[in-house]
Amino acid sequence: MTASTLVAACGSSHPAAAKAPTTLNIGISLSLTGDFADPGKAAERGYQLWADTVNAKGGVLGRKVNLKIVDDASSPNQAVSNYQNLINRDHVDLVFGPFSSLLTIPSSAVVNRYHYAFIEPAGGGPAVFAQHLHNLFFVQPAATVQGGMVFADYILSLPADQRPKTAAYPSLDDPFASPIADAVRQRFEAAGIRTVYKSIYPAETTDLTPIIAKVAAAKPDVVVAGTQSEDAYADVRAMIQLKWAPKWLFLSNGANSPVDFPNAVGLTNTEGIFSSGDWFSGSTASGSAAFIAAYIKKYGGTADQIDSTSAEAYSCGMLLEEVAAKTGKVDNATIISTLHSGTWPTLEGNLSWDSSGQPQGSYLLEQWIGGKLLAVYPPSSAEHAPVTEPLAWAGK
Repeated sequence: MTASTLVAACGSSHPAAAKAPTTLNIGISLSLTGDFADPGKAAERGYQLWADTVNAKGGVLGRKVNLKIVDDASSPNQAVSNYQNLINRDHVDLVFGPFSSLLTIPSSAVVNRYHYAFIEPAGGGPAVFAQHLHNLFFVQPAATVQGGMVFADYILSLPADQRPKTAAYPSLDDPFASPIADAVRQRFEAAGIRTVYKSIYPAETTDLTPIIAKVAAAKPDVVVAGTQSEDAYADVRAMIQLKWAPKWLFLSNGANSPVDFPNAVGLTNTEGIFSSGDWFSGSTASGSAAFIAAYIKKYGGTADQIDSTSAEAYSCGMLLEEVAAKTGKVDNATIISTLHSGTWPTLEGNLSWDSSGQPQGSYLLEQWIGGKLLAVYPPSSAEHAPVTEPLAWAGK
């Protein structure tokens, strides 16, 4: 056979390059049902809004974003299975993270095994960073234990004669919730605030009335509750039922939802309750005004009703866009190496991470005042001064 015949038989010796992909497929496991359904749906809104926004601009490097979101039912095992399927069966190009440290810890280990980047919006408990995963990037200003530290900073900034003398710490058995309460307890005890009650209840606990009854019997001045969502609502409902309230009440999560929390406990019952957050409607962080306008156009409501979890999820997409703009690529290795260099503007502020994915900033203390969730501390970022008034149901 001649050379020309061989070429004719086998095709061109210079085959055309493979056609460039036209879509960018991103897999996400989210809690659309189960205990974390409220914040899970808020994350879904943020992710979808980012995808709609970037696709309206032509996509990422000309590739339209396609989100494949699957429900994990708030189960760590299901989240693990979801990410395995997204990577091995669906062959997604990239993944974004789930809601909660509880689901992020096992999911991030799976994602790391396949050398995917793991940009994640809502898993910042100490055990997340203890894994020392170089591919993980937590898209909030700081590790979540710092959310309790800002409350401790506020309380300890008060004159000594105005500070609480006693404290109680009921906490969910959860890698996000209980470390926050523990960190505050250590600060308070070192400052002379005596612990009169401490407990960790299992995740399956639905009726918190017996626990809150023990808290009430101890008569603490301040309650620092390590909560997620459903148990935060249950804490408040139990206090209302018992007609008892501390002078200060801090809930690590749940109370920082501007819509779900008042819907669960009644708007008037939110007044005076503290939590912490990373984004609020008055934020001047990069892109916030455009995000708010797009959110209201797509989902309705007002700026004050936007859950910060939506801003966290949206910011994951912002980071991906910024890597693409800087490098002209969006493969996993490029994302990991690029995000570990420099500082990146998002709705969450200007973010940078250590080698384990832990960001280096701080949180805001928030309080329900006049039916709205407002930033109250530190003073440099406050929308309103903290209010110390009896909680709405106290003494009724």
